[in-house]
Amino acid sequence: MPPTLASLVHHSALKLGVLAGRDRLETPVRWAHVSELPDPVPWMDGGELLLTTALQIDAEDPAAARGYVRRLVRAGVVGLGFAVGVNYEQVPGALVEAAEAEGLPLLEVPRRTPFIAITKAVSAAIAADQYRAVTAGFEAQRELTRAALSPEGPAALLARLAAHLDGWAALYDASGAVVAAAPDWAARRAARLGADAGRLREKPAPATAVVGSGADEGDEGGDRVELQSLGSGRRARGVLAVGTGAPLGTAERYAVQSAIALLTLTTERSRALQDAEQRLGAAVLHMLLAGEPEHARAVAGELYGTLLDAPFRVLVAEAVAPAEGSEGAEGAVPDDPLGALADAVDTAASRGAEAVLAVPEGARLVVLAPDGGAAVAACAGVLGVAVGLSAPTGPAGAAAAHRQAEQALSVARRRGRALVEHEDVAAGSVLPLLADDAVRAFADGMLRALRQHDETGRGDLVRSLHAWLSRHGQWDAAAADLGVHRHTLRYRMRRVEEILGRSLDDPDVRMELWLALKATGSPFGAGEA
Repeated sequence: MPPTLASLVHHSALKLGVLAGRDRLETPVRWAHVSELPDPVPWMDGGELLLTTALQIDAEDPAAARGYVRRLVRAGVVGLGFAVGVNYEQVPGALVEAAEAEGLPLLEVPRRTPFIAITKAVSAAIAADQYRAVTAGFEAQRELTRAALSPEGPAALLARLAAHLDGWAALYDASGAVVAAAPDWAARRAARLGADAGRLREKPAPATAVVGSGADEGDEGGDRVELQSLGSGRRARGVLAVGTGAPLGTAERYAVQSAIALLTLTTERSRALQDAEQRLGAAVLHMLLAGEPEHARAVAGELYGTLLDAPFRVLVAEAVAPAEGSEGAEGAVPDDPLGALADAVDTAASRGAEAVLAVPEGARLVVLAPDGGAAVAACAGVLGVAVGLSAPTGPAGAAAAHRQAEQALSVARRRGRALVEHEDVAAGSVLPLLADDAVRAFADGMLRALRQHDETGRGDLVRSLHAWLSRHGQWDAAAADLGVHRHTLRYRMRRVEEILGRSLDDPDVRMELWLALKATGSPFGAGEA
């Protein structure tokens, strides 16, 4: 530990006496400085033991003594050493009273003790403390390295780090979830700081933050928590949290920095392995989509083999422009929505011990995940993406499931929904799919000539067409709906054919006209469509 006023008082060679502030002698001393100035404050940095002979101070004047001591206290001076036998044979009582009133330790320095001896003692003690800190830091680095290379890896490293800090440590993954914590009880405490870890992860590495963690039920007080991002790229790969009862000392700081370096190496190595797995996954996916399930299974081996042994779903996702008001209680849209989705799927799969396959394909992310698993459920929780989800399938049906997911994604984008399942599209009506600008433009163009005819007041062709189609070509029923004679309706339908240049006997023409009427709204109004 650094030198204190008490350690200097107990130094046998210095022979220092204590005249005031005896209850504050455990205060650390950062340096010893000599000054005879009446106001040495501009040259103080805080934490010093100031040494003086009071050459320019009227130490016997109570007012002058009080002003001098107060200036020192405000500057952060931790103690005053007064040499006797030089300008004053003994320490003036006014100075003693002022120091006692302000709580400033006042040490009497005998004539035979030169100031340089005190300065050397402080310097030597600081150097010894730094040497101990460096030595302890190197020892901690060796222990942490051995732990990182053990089969337990990061978990063992965290255990050694927590023991060295006399506190706790936790590791968060790229999604902000707690991967490991030491001791075991720290997992619950670390989980409460997941949001803080997530915010730090969005900053370019390296980044750090200091937060306070409230005590657990039954604990007294809280702890001081430092969060350190991990990674060498623009985006952090994880976050290390360390909780201690006091700010970290030099030795503890060395240990934390060593842990950060080791965890960063582990994380970057894991990223390289993940990249290799992703390339292998892309090959497996392409084989499945090419209708080669057996080849895909052989290439997947044990890495993705379990995924192909049970029903899975195909998920296709795209990033979408955030809707107005998308930042709120649910959080902000991430800078990389597809990356955030991949992290969420991977984290959910890890927690549920599921095998998943996630492959970026241009501006899309394709995922194969177990049906009914946690990875599929996690897809709905990421902002800024539209997701299409296929029906459950097996390896032989992967290509068809991929088309289903693409179709569901198209519907999700048109409807402005975050996730659409193919079963919902297949089970619903086709009419909502007409809510598309291109479809409406086609419908308007198809019916424009009829509407222009009606606007001249020479008939009611659009209304008559709608009635005739809705009655499946039954003349009497359609004419009754319109309140006209069936011969009038027959004349109007002939005019429709003449104007459009198409035959109403063609079922494709009737279908297109009916869909055009639905896409543009019924002539009776939206409520009767």
